[in-house]
Amino acid sequence: MISVISMSGVAVGTMALVIVLSVFNGLEGLIKELNNSFDPELKIEPAKGKSFEPSPGFIEGIKEIEGVEIVTQVVEDNAYAKYKNDEMVVKLKGVEKNFIDHHRIDKNIVQGKLMLEENGVDYAIIARGVQSALSINRLTNMYTMQFYYPKRDRTGGLNPANLTNHKVILPSAVYAIEKQYDMNYVIVPLNFAVNLLDYRNRRTSLELKVSEKFSIPEVKKSVQKYVGDNFKVLTSEEIHADFFKVLKIEKLFLFIVFSFILAMASFNIFFSLTMLAIDKKKDIAVLASLGADKKLIKSIFLTEGAIISFLGAFFGLFLGLTICVLQQQFGIVSMGMNTAVIDAYPVKMQLPDFLYTGLSIFSITVLASYRPAMIAARSNIQDNI
Repeated sequence: MISVISMSGVAVGTMALVIVLSVFNGLEGLIKELNNSFDPELKIEPAKGKSFEPSPGFIEGIKEIEGVEIVTQVVEDNAYAKYKNDEMVVKLKGVEKNFIDHHRIDKNIVQGKLMLEENGVDYAIIARGVQSALSINRLTNMYTMQFYYPKRDRTGGLNPANLTNHKVILPSAVYAIEKQYDMNYVIVPLNFAVNLLDYRNRRTSLELKVSEKFSIPEVKKSVQKYVGDNFKVLTSEEIHADFFKVLKIEKLFLFIVFSFILAMASFNIFFSLTMLAIDKKKDIAVLASLGADKKLIKSIFLTEGAIISFLGAFFGLFLGLTICVLQQQFGIVSMGMNTAVIDAYPVKMQLPDFLYTGLSIFSITVLASYRPAMIAARSNIQDNI
């Protein structure tokens, strides 16, 4: 009975650890997917400074690299936006027309038509949070968005109108990805951003799309070799390297904390085997009198602990796997928020998590069995017969 209770404790702890790690993996995968909806597959930016001036030959050289399908020039900076009586500071991102060919935000368009230019008229693609902040209820040709940016050469006297660049543009579409993007970004044609921000021939980055037949790491190596040490070539994950590093540290601490909890649960095994060793002193003495040495007696109790830990870990891993599969298929546990990106908690199972969890549980419980095994092996035969 005691062994069953101990095994149940190990199984529940194992199940909980597997589920939590799988949910953590799911959330990490969701964040990567959301980032990939906005970030390029490869991004070239200056190693020092905010912007650089690429020559036509430099860009053409990148286009000729095997595996590079699209190269998009980008200018990005903060700007002051106004629509009717509402205003805010936005992150203005100017891109070439081939930005549409990346097909990154196609599925995230929630209103309007995805376009940057039509019939010689420039259009802006705005985030849902920007739409809400500026009260842009309907996308019509009646009202334009106004953008302001301080002039670099402020020689306009005391007239405030001469101190800023001013341009207007029509919104064409609204996208919704995630809060960090939805509250900031407005995507506009490159020439519009260059003229407003007065960047001239300078660019803040180049965004690359990789051909499907090539792997992103391989193309990254080729591009990095071409651009040299003056530029950084980043994948989508590397753009948010600090954030993902924090996630990995959190996952490690989560594993350690749950391992401590399981270590506390393994005290049941320690006490149950200790009580068994005390209760079976006469049986141990009889076994020893029949020729069993201390090594054999110790191995019996260690085997008992190993069986409890193995069965507990097995059933825990099985239950954890079952619950994770059910969550993937049916979304049993919802996020509980109407504004959530997805309805249910995401789950992603990874084999290393199962292996490390099983190994950790087995090691902890076997160690907990060692002391009772030593007590049993030291029993005095003459005193207990």
